[in-house]
Amino acid sequence: MDQSVAIQETLAKGENCTIAVECVSLLNDVRESKLIGLVQQNNEHALFIYSHRRMAITGDDVRLDEIIPISYDFSVVEVSSPDELAVVGADTRVRVTFFEEELELKLPFGSQTRLFLSEVNRAWSDVCEQYPKDEPKFDWLTKYRKMSKGARSLRKSIASTTVKMSQMKKSERAHAANNSGHKKEDERTRDSVHDSQERVKSEVRDDLIRNSQPILANKSQMLGMPQFGLRDNLIKCELLKNEDAYTYIKTYSFFLGTYNVNGQNPKESLSPWLASTATPPDFYLVGFQELDLSKEAFLFNDTPKEPEWMLAVYKGLHPGAKYALVKLVRLVGIMLLFYVKAEHAAHISEMEVETVGTGVMGRMGNKGAVAVRFQFHNSDICVVNSHLAAHTEEFERRNQDFKDICRRIQFRQDDPTLPPLTIMKHNVVLWLGDLNYRISDLEVDHVKDLIAKKDFEALYNHDQLKQQMDEEVVFVGFTEGEIDFQPTYKYDTGSDQWDTSEKCRVPAWCDRILWRGKNIKQLHYQSHMTLKTSDHKPVSSLLEIGIKVVNEESYKRKFEEIVRHIDRMENDCIPSVTLSQREFLFQDVKFMQHQAKTVTVYNDGQVPCQFEFIPKLEEPTYCKPWLTANPAKGFLAQGANVDIDLEVFVNRSTAPELNSGQQQLEDILVLHLDRGKDYFISVTGNYLPSCFGSSLSTLCLLREPIQDMPLETVRELSMKSNSQESNPETEKPQEIPKEIWMMVDHLFRYARKQEELFQQPGLRSEFEEIRDCLDTGSLDTLPGSNHSVAEALLLFLDALPEPVIPFSFYPQCLDCSSDSSQCRQIISVLPQCHKNVFNYLTAFLQELLKHSAHNRLDVSILAPIFAGLLLRSPTKQDLTEKRKVKEFFQHFLVQTTSDRDIDDKLQE
Repeated sequence: MDQSVAIQETLAKGENCTIAVECVSLLNDVRESKLIGLVQQNNEHALFIYSHRRMAITGDDVRLDEIIPISYDFSVVEVSSPDELAVVGADTRVRVTFFEEELELKLPFGSQTRLFLSEVNRAWSDVCEQYPKDEPKFDWLTKYRKMSKGARSLRKSIASTTVKMSQMKKSERAHAANNSGHKKEDERTRDSVHDSQERVKSEVRDDLIRNSQPILANKSQMLGMPQFGLRDNLIKCELLKNEDAYTYIKTYSFFLGTYNVNGQNPKESLSPWLASTATPPDFYLVGFQELDLSKEAFLFNDTPKEPEWMLAVYKGLHPGAKYALVKLVRLVGIMLLFYVKAEHAAHISEMEVETVGTGVMGRMGNKGAVAVRFQFHNSDICVVNSHLAAHTEEFERRNQDFKDICRRIQFRQDDPTLPPLTIMKHNVVLWLGDLNYRISDLEVDHVKDLIAKKDFEALYNHDQLKQQMDEEVVFVGFTEGEIDFQPTYKYDTGSDQWDTSEKCRVPAWCDRILWRGKNIKQLHYQSHMTLKTSDHKPVSSLLEIGIKVVNEESYKRKFEEIVRHIDRMENDCIPSVTLSQREFLFQDVKFMQHQAKTVTVYNDGQVPCQFEFIPKLEEPTYCKPWLTANPAKGFLAQGANVDIDLEVFVNRSTAPELNSGQQQLEDILVLHLDRGKDYFISVTGNYLPSCFGSSLSTLCLLREPIQDMPLETVRELSMKSNSQESNPETEKPQEIPKEIWMMVDHLFRYARKQEELFQQPGLRSEFEEIRDCLDTGSLDTLPGSNHSVAEALLLFLDALPEPVIPFSFYPQCLDCSSDSSQCRQIISVLPQCHKNVFNYLTAFLQELLKHSAHNRLDVSILAPIFAGLLLRSPTKQDLTEKRKVKEFFQHFLVQTTSDRDIDDKLQE
């Protein structure tokens, strides 16, 4: 709907709102949703700024807050940051100035914003051409002082406008008295201002991709409005339910590309890959993996190769169309670039990006995914670029990575009443990347023989991704086109020759492109053998996707029909629901082991309802930190139901108080209905204490596994642990926790020569077995792979409520990070058990470095991984702090005489 209509209804006869756009006022860091319109009366213009309490349908829905006359002293300048300007798709920030007053606004990206700014600048230019000969008087604005809806700020604005215009007239009379001496100077000033304003106009980049449709035609605009309450959510819901009544399908072409570049710089044109289609595609979604393999990129997520590959992509796009960059998102070496034809820019909106690392501890970004979601016309689209776990035997780890990505990527919605969107909540999902699934059960020579015969069908039967999809373990509901090209991995760099290194990798289709959704047709799926920069070959897929486009007339009719219906029933009935269950018991909850139960909420009332879990009295959130409800709020049509997952997950933040017995798994959830009553849900459970999340001092006092000890004993020991050194009656503690000894001893015996130790993640199922073994003492030898034990050790250190180097020592450590002797002096005064653990771990790491020829570890790898765990900041670290922490710990990876004594103990 044209929002200028609502403004027009507030204006007097002869005044016309030529264009309007929604915006956000950024005054004093307070964000308020506003409606701003350009109003004309004869040859004079002014900006009218309104508050609006719901969708701006009529004049009753808006309230006039401020008027800014467009006079000689008016200016509007874009003040977006360089980062916002560099990436098309960000909102536009502008500063509006009139005399000494300033107002900063954030305008949504799109053609409407571009047109609005253009019209405002044109209005200002008209003033400059007429002034001072025919100066604007703005007499027509004085009547708005008396408007009953006008705020104090409005009256002040108009009053100040009158005063300032009077000052301008006096100033002009003074100028007229000295006209002969100042005429040329006035002309120069006017020309200078005009040139400046023309530059501002030229900087309103015509090809920027921003969107604010003149009608509320797509979901992003219907759902992305401010919080308007139940009535407007009813309208939104009914519009979405009746979407087929006002949309039709139109096809667009999407080019998807994926390329693992193995840390190389761009050395050749990408046109054979990116410009391989006969006609220019409408969209480009281009994904890279291993963009940068340096330690700096891994540790600080910073790489100079990003702009290099970005430029290479830009130069390689199809020359038959003009493209603009919509978004760039990167996590370490995983990068996704999103380009679109300029003519489609106005129809892209509601864009969000997310990243998730699935490396060691589930956080490190050497493996993981980046994703972008957006609205195109009325269709939701999500694009994921992922790099999953490597090595032939690690297909279960790849499956786990996929599930983690799907679970952890959640896109925030503009409407805070709506829950985050997961990947699978979109109409169309496009997934590309180095998925790393390999060819299994075939020898390398047999594989190469099948490739030589082009018997790809026989080879594909041994493809791990096909096997896992057939078993519905991963990518359920996704489709992949027929593969009729040879495997894209692994080649000798710079050639088409299969891997001739000592490892002689089995060729595999690591690089894949899949999709999920309706009205999708693949036009081609191919590799591009001419590119030889990497040990992978790039892959592309051209998809033709049916997009839902709005018929504006049909939309308007349906919208008005729904509004009339809502008006009739709005106050008829009080909403009510039925809950399938009101009491939930979670048994034997364990550290980092997810449990979930479902409550079904059924709308048994006569009207739709809006629900939300609300905080209890004097509590900041609706639930305890170990509990979540998903979704926590939403909308239910009459007769509909929704399944709400109650999820319990104990992590490093919540485990310490549960381990010590200071907190219990007990909570009451309050489910509130808008205009209805509250419903109460009881959640209880029992938590099995764990060494993960327990303090070093407490664990040193535990002679038995923690789950073999009565909870009351654990609680008492936890309270005593802070003062046990001064209490002679307390039993002498162990030098280090037995749990640390078990993990380090296992790695010392079996993993000293293990490649990628502490870099490749283990399996979650194996971590759970290791955790249970440590907590119960059920096995003498730890289960699982070396990688799983290594990750368990890192998780253990990460979960310590007080790190190995206590928080109180953190500032001193940073101050002396460059002085080895001072660093060692700090360690010498740590609490005894903390000092013992630190020395024990550093001796173990020094032992690993002795075998670097086999395990390929070095100080630059181990130092940052362990430094950030042993020397943790009580607050968020900046890059300078991270580098100092790394520098501090590096001193201890160089063995000294005292270290050798500890090393002897390690080998006993």
